[in-house]
This record gives sequence, C-alpha cells and structure tokens, in this order.
Amino acid sequence: MIASTLTLLAQLVALAHPGTPASQRTPPHTPVAPAHLAARANAGPAERTPPRAGASTAPAAQETPPVLAFPEPGLDDPAAFEGYRTRFHRDAAGNVVQIYLDARSGRVVHVWADADNESLGFTARAADGRPADLVWGSRGATASTDGPRRTLTYRLASAAPELVLGHFLLGSMRVERDFQYSQAHLRPFSEPYVPAEFTRLVQSIERIDRAEQAAHLALLDAADVAELRSRLEPRLALSREGGRWVLRVERPALDARTRLALRIAGDARRTRAELAGRALRVRSMDGAPIELEVRITTDAATLTPLYRDDIFNADFFAFYGRIRAARDSVLAADPSDTAHPAVLRYRRLERQVRGVELLSYHEKLMAGLPNFATYFGRDMLMTALLMQPVWADGMLEHVIGSALAKVRADGQVSHEEALGGQAIREHAAQYAALVDEWARHREAGRAARADSALAAARAVLAGIRTVRENYMMRDDDFQLPVVAARYLANPRIPAERKRAWLLEPAAPGAADSRLARLLRNLDHVARSAEPYTRRPMAANLVAFPARADGAGWFPGSWRDSGAGYAGGRYAMDVNAIWVPAALDATARILDALDALGFGAAELRAQAPAIASGPLDAWLEDPAQARHAAEVWRGAASHFFVRLPAAEAAARIAEKLAWLPEPEARFWRARLGGWPAANEPELEFLALSLDADARPIPVMSTDPAMRMLLGALAAAGPPDSATTAAARRDARTLRLPYPAGLLVQGLGPLAANDAYAPRAVWDAFDRDRYHSPRVVWGREVNIIVAGIAGLLRASTDDAGRPLEPRLAPLVEELGATLRMVADAAEASGLGHFELWSYRIEDGRLLPVRYGSSTDVQLWNLTDLAVQFVLERLPAAAGARSL
Repeated sequence: MIASTLTLLAQLVALAHPGTPASQRTPPHTPVAPAHLAARANAGPAERTPPRAGASTAPAAQETPPVLAFPEPGLDDPAAFEGYRTRFHRDAAGNVVQIYLDARSGRVVHVWADADNESLGFTARAADGRPADLVWGSRGATASTDGPRRTLTYRLASAAPELVLGHFLLGSMRVERDFQYSQAHLRPFSEPYVPAEFTRLVQSIERIDRAEQAAHLALLDAADVAELRSRLEPRLALSREGGRWVLRVERPALDARTRLALRIAGDARRTRAELAGRALRVRSMDGAPIELEVRITTDAATLTPLYRDDIFNADFFAFYGRIRAARDSVLAADPSDTAHPAVLRYRRLERQVRGVELLSYHEKLMAGLPNFATYFGRDMLMTALLMQPVWADGMLEHVIGSALAKVRADGQVSHEEALGGQAIREHAAQYAALVDEWARHREAGRAARADSALAAARAVLAGIRTVRENYMMRDDDFQLPVVAARYLANPRIPAERKRAWLLEPAAPGAADSRLARLLRNLDHVARSAEPYTRRPMAANLVAFPARADGAGWFPGSWRDSGAGYAGGRYAMDVNAIWVPAALDATARILDALDALGFGAAELRAQAPAIASGPLDAWLEDPAQARHAAEVWRGAASHFFVRLPAAEAAARIAEKLAWLPEPEARFWRARLGGWPAANEPELEFLALSLDADARPIPVMSTDPAMRMLLGALAAAGPPDSATTAAARRDARTLRLPYPAGLLVQGLGPLAANDAYAPRAVWDAFDRDRYHSPRVVWGREVNIIVAGIAGLLRASTDDAGRPLEPRLAPLVEELGATLRMVADAAEASGLGHFELWSYRIEDGRLLPVRYGSSTDVQLWNLTDLAVQFVLERLPAAAGARSL
C-alpha cells in the first residue's frame, strides 16, 4: 500500500510539474490566459476591450496552465525556497490570481489582484498538528464567470492519511499579511482571527442610541447588530453533493457589497470529511493520497490588464527577438541542450516579461505579488525611470496619471492606497474613534459636540469603501517631477498629445486637470526646498516627521522599516539625491510647459494656490529653480563620513567581536588585506543624520541612485565633481563586507553598520528588512543601470574613455559593474524582492527572505538593465546578467 501510495503521489506531482518549462510551451508574445482572452492578448491595443463578466458569448471554461510558477526547474534552486511554491493564473477578466503553498506553515493563500486586492487563505495540518505538505494536483486552473462572479478552480493533493484544515481567512490581502506577520496563523484552529478594527466597529454601533443605531446599520445594509456581527468571520457549511463532500466557506464584506467564497470538495467514496467548529478533518479511507478540488469566487470589481504589446517598445522587442533567436539556434542544433546559457537566458527574460504583464493595468502598476498587489507611488515612479528605455511611450502616461490622480490638495504624492476590505478596515477604526469621542462629549454634557462627532461617524460609514491614501512618505513627492520631466521631454510624443493629456481630468469625475495637480506637486517641492535654499544649513534639510508614539522619526523613504534609516531624522537619499533632482526637473518642466504654449497666467489659473509660494516666481523665471537645485547639490556635504583607515579597522573589529564567533571568523577571512597601505582613509555618504543633524555612519547602496540620475540627465561626459563622487561611491560598492558592501556569491548588502554605534547594530539585528543581512534586487538594478549609464556617457562606441581624465573612472566603474553583477547572479535569487543568507560550516548560503515578494516591480527592471547592458561596448565592462 505504501508503494502504491507513493507512486500515485509521484504521478500527481508529475502532473502538476510538467517537464517542459512554461516559457517554452506558449508563443513568445502570447501571455497564458483563459481561452477567450487569447485573441485579445494578441490583438493591437486599439482592438482590446475589457471582457464583460458573464458575457453570453464566452466559450466553455477550460483548464489553462499557470502564467508563471516558482520554483522553476533549471532556473531556481528549490532548496532556497524552503518548501514554498507558487503559481500565477489569470481569471476570466484577465486579472491575476496568485496561489502559494507554504510548507513551513501549511498555509495556502489565494491573492486576487483585482480592484479590491483580495485574499482567501486556509491552513492545512497533519493529524499530529504539524504543517501538511500539499502539492499541486492539476496542471493548471479553470477560470469561469457566472454573472458578476468570477471563479477559479484547481486541485491540490497530499500524501498524508489525514488533513485538518482551518484558519479560513477571507478578505483583504492586507489582513492576510497582518495575520501572518503576527504569527496568528501558527495558533490553534480554535482561535479565530478577526481584525480588531472590525470588532470595535460592531461594539461601537452597539453603544449608540437605538434610533441612531438603525440609521448606522442601514448604511452597512444590516438589519441588526447580530447580522453585522455574523460578517466578522467566514461561515462554514459541509454538505453532500452526489459522490462528493463539499465545504463552503463564505464571507460578505462588512458593508455586504461584495462577497468572497471558498469551496473545497473531495471524493466521498475515498475520503471522509467532518466539520468540527472552525476546522475540517479529512481522512483517506483507502490509504491513497487525499485529493482536494479548490474553488475561489469573488464579485469584486475588476481592473483592465495591459499586455506586452501595450508595455514594451520596438527596440525592446528587437532585443527580445535576438535572445529568442539565440535560444532557437541552440535547440535546433541539440534539442536536449536545455541547460545552455542562451536557453536559460531566454527563459529568464520571458519569465520577466510575463511578470511585468502580471503587474500592469491601465489603472495602475502594482508593486508586487503576493504582498503588495496594489498601487505604490514610489514603486511605479522608480520603475518608470529604469524602464523608460524599453517602455512604449504611453506607459509613462499610465504611471504619471495614476500618481496625479491621487495627489493631495497640498501637492503630496500618495505612497500607498487602501482599498476594498482594507479601506473598510481603516474607516472602521476611524468610526470607532469618533464614537468614543461622541461618548466622551455626551458624558461631559457637551451635546452639540457629541452630535457633531456622531454625524461625522455616520459620514464615515456612508463612505466606508472610499479608497484611502497614505501620504506619509517623503521621497515620492520629489520623484514625481523627475518622471514627469522625462515624459514632457520625450520627442517621440507629439506636443498636441502632451497638451491634451495634461488638460484631461486628473481622475474620473475630477474637476481639476492633470496639469493642475502637477503644478500643486511642483509647488510642494518648491516650498519644501525653500528653507534650505535660503539658508543652506543642515537643520533646514527635509526632515522625517516624528513618530506618533514619540519614539523617534518615521522613516519616510524607501527604507521604511523601523530601523531602515538607523533612527535618523534627515535621510541622505531624500536630501542629497531626490530634492536636487526634483528642483532641476521642475525647471525643465516649466520650460516644457512654456514650449507647449502654457503661459504663466494660464498656469496660475489652473492652480491658484501656487500664487503664495516660490513656484509663482519661478513661472516667470525658471532660472530660480535651477539656482535652488544648485544650492541643494551641496546638501551631500552634510552626509560625508571620513574615517582614517586605522579607526575604520578598529570599528570593524568591534562589530565582529559583537557577532557570533562563527560569523565573525567568516567575515574576518573575507576582509583579506584590507585596509591596504595606500588607503589612508575611508569616505562614504552616511545613510542619514540624527536629530542634531550629525551623520550616522552607516554605509548604504543609496548613492547608486545618484549615479543613475546623473546618467539619465547627462548631456555629455561627467564633470570632475560627478567623476569624483562616482569613483567614491563605486569603491564602497565593491569593497568587501564588512569594510564595504559587497559579498561575493550574494550581492551588495543594503547597508553596512560596522562603523556605527552598537545601538544601531542592535536595531538592525531586530529589524533586518533593510539591514546588513539582506540584498535588495532594486538596488542591484539601480547600481548596474547607473554604472552602465555613466560608462556610456564616458566612452566612445568602442568603449574607450572620451578623455584621458576619464580613464580611471571607466576602469573602476567597469570593475564594480562586473563584481556586483557576478555576486548577484551567483546568489541564484536575483528575481526576488530581496534575499538574505546564513553561515553554516564556514560557508555562506543565500536564502530567500521570509516576506520577500515573488513578482516585484522593482526587480523586473532587470529587463531594462539587460537591454542597456547589451548596448554598452564590451570594453566598457558590459556583460549579461
């Protein structure tokens, strides 16, 4: 029986993991999608229209293979995934559904990347309580529609004789993310998980007067409090349908406007299912593997997908064609040579193209799956800068338009949106706070103020689904002008199109135009920069806001974890890189608007609020913006750290003594002969300044962004100041850790805190997301793209320095590019958002970071990096990543 069971399970695994890679099973320009979307995927952009859910002309549903799957044989090391497996499908509307199986916890999660960013999850455990190892039981999934409902069906299997399924969680992906972050998914199935905000909302409604309560319940389409409370947890029901048992798990949203459903079914002749409380127990009756049919359903709104013909330009498709032709040539000579570098390179490229498609919609570009299947302003804007060489011209309109649609009245850019269930959750917290306020005022006899608070609470319920925006970040405010300036400077886009696009409403139903919101953003940039422009001292730099709990400063830039900026108040990347770039971009935008025929009077009419700020004067004289940019270029001087080599070595020794001895021994060996006799000092830009505007001596990869922006803006060879800065930054990137940032076989670490006080070491050890324990894919791409751009600006078509003074720069940049690229490539984890390592038996082993995103917008910019590198002369250091 054991042998037959293992044989059957092996057959199921083979069925779920066909030998031919997905990238070779479909035509190179056809995304894998349900059958009725295939023609649309290959049609020209003008021929594409969103499919109508439940359209009577849709053909019968059929199983289709996943668009992507990880780990992929030949491309990924399964050991680095530690039992994690994932697949990406498209539903009947072309929206993405990711399914992942995490063997470490037994968690099965479905992320629906639609207009509500939904999630449906459950946990599978063996009879003894340990996580159950599930495998795919089918090659793909079946997408279908039923009226407004979209459904995806697939199968799972397990060799365990008994499974217990529990922790059914249906709602926003953000709830699932918090569920796992809090480790609640590891608790007993008897312990329910209900977001505290939802519970507080129900309790708050119970507190108010009966007549008012009825009005509040009506806004949520609930007859009484009991009905509202029933929506807090999913409803489970087990039934028999013919020869199958069927578990239905359903949950309406708190406002009852949308509904999620999970259906798990099995063969009642071979398995027995029992529902006990919040868990389902499934037993195999004949010793065979347990097979489960899983079906998920939603009726939420959809997004409009973009496909590769919408996304990429002709130059990229020519590049893609060359990579594919090289693959074809190898396989024509020897079809079995599937491990040839040319074959693997094509498979990686095709996988990345599909990844970009999965994240791209007309409405927005998503940050990544599974954790960030929604709008992130910074991620879109950063991606736009890196991807512009390979993007179709219209892609910048999607990105900038999405950001402008969310610009606040004061010109700030939204960092992240909360929509669907997450919007309801955040509004629930707001509602509960207002009811608390009502109760305090009523108890104190302040009737008018109590009535006002209750009216405000009622208004919150009336708009409980309204998308909420997060404006806490600082860097994205200064990134928007940089991207907008590049759009307006694109000579391929006709002036008439730019002007018409700017004058269109900023969002559906908006009373103001995109141009008005762009001007408001430029005004915000000018006002933020004005104190330092007038008096360039460190205390006038752009500061992070204080934390709400009073414990330091909120890290309002891309290193947005608790320890990300080492507790600093002034970020180097914001002040030394983005503000100067935004000011320079503002001057170029004003020039471009003038060339498009927008006079100062018309611009003031578009955005009257700018009249009281510095931008108003800049409309008449853009040179003032250029002057401000020049002043701000000096902001980098506040972040310089210079350490004599002996002092640097002493600080490193202290850090190594703090580490566990096996790790310390490993890193001492990596240092080799550093520092050399000809290295009198170490110089780098500090990650941030503390509250007293003193540098916190943490080395980081952030200066690479300065190289990238310099390369993008270059109109000729770099000047002496740019050359000196680039050589200094490149040196820290290739110095071996713990002296610098580079770890062979892994990549450049996000930070190096060896020169900082012990309190910083402790903080990064507790919070490793942006620490010396991780490499970020976005940083690798920025480094390589920035270096490649500077090399291109410094060399001729043969790769020779344009001037003798540039020879040392070209040599150092070429060496740094090769070392960084080789290290990241050797990790085998370069497609992840970030990755880490562990040290065992004197060896460094790259590992997938626990909360890393599988398909991530920043990482997929590697497509553009490869494209740029191919155009770089070999003599200048180019190579394929």
